[in-house]
Amino acid sequence: MKALVNTPAGLAVHTVADPFPAPDQALIAVRSFSLNRGELDLLAARTEDWRPGQDIAGVMVEPAADGSGPAAGARVVALAEDSGWAELAAVSTARLAELPDSVDVEQAAALPLAGRAALNTLRIGGNLLGKRVLVTGATGGVGQLQVQLAVLAGAEVTAVGRDEAADLLLKRGARSVVPAVTEAEGLFDLITESVGGETLEAAVTRVAPGGTVVVFGASSRRKAAVNLYDFIGHEGARLVSYLSYADPTPVSADLRTLVDLVATGSLQPPVGFQADWNQVHNALEGLRNRTFHGKAVLTIP
Repeated sequence: MKALVNTPAGLAVHTVADPFPAPDQALIAVRSFSLNRGELDLLAARTEDWRPGQDIAGVMVEPAADGSGPAAGARVVALAEDSGWAELAAVSTARLAELPDSVDVEQAAALPLAGRAALNTLRIGGNLLGKRVLVTGATGGVGQLQVQLAVLAGAEVTAVGRDEAADLLLKRGARSVVPAVTEAEGLFDLITESVGGETLEAAVTRVAPGGTVVVFGASSRRKAAVNLYDFIGHEGARLVSYLSYADPTPVSADLRTLVDLVATGSLQPPVGFQADWNQVHNALEGLRNRTFHGKAVLTIP
């Protein structure tokens, strides 16, 4: 089969051996996959025949030998451990979900990692009905999903994003859009923070007493200076980290939740770039330079 392999010479399509599934793994013919920002760093660091790829969607070729999961021919979305940017992928049935008929594989491929991060960062904030939520980095894949899911949960959402994305974020359900945390009015019960540096420092000044700031990214690459005295006026507020690799929630259940919401029209997958997989370098460059909002989704003919 063909697969994208990262070598010292760069990322390119190579011919590799077909995967050999473990008893609890299904063999999936990948029809679409998406790129995550964290993979930019991994591609720079892992150059010895590394096989990238986690977010995939496609068709079941062989069901798991242990009898778990969907039957052959079912369309599925999956969160692979790695090696997903390929014509075939072996994935545990605990990490996939069958797609409703109305959900395209291209839509589904944008959901796994970003969708789980959005769901579970919001869950840290508890019941959001009637609460005020502030989403930083709202134009990205996770951010767009956080805005929509928080609105669905009954929250009043303020999104932090660039001016040119204001219309998009308002369509996603945000009550208001601001260019910086410092321009958000009032205090918030939950703040999801993915930028770091001065943005995280500002988030502490906007969290309500007893509220929560969930830190799940540091796209600015800058460290924040926060100390005890910053919490005066924000007593009882907490800073909580979210790391996707340590998320204990069942993957398949989260994927089913996400695709069911897409099927009902309640959730719009954040696809900002879509092309054939031979355009992977253009997709990576656009992701690196933030030339589109949301996820890059590539298809395998």
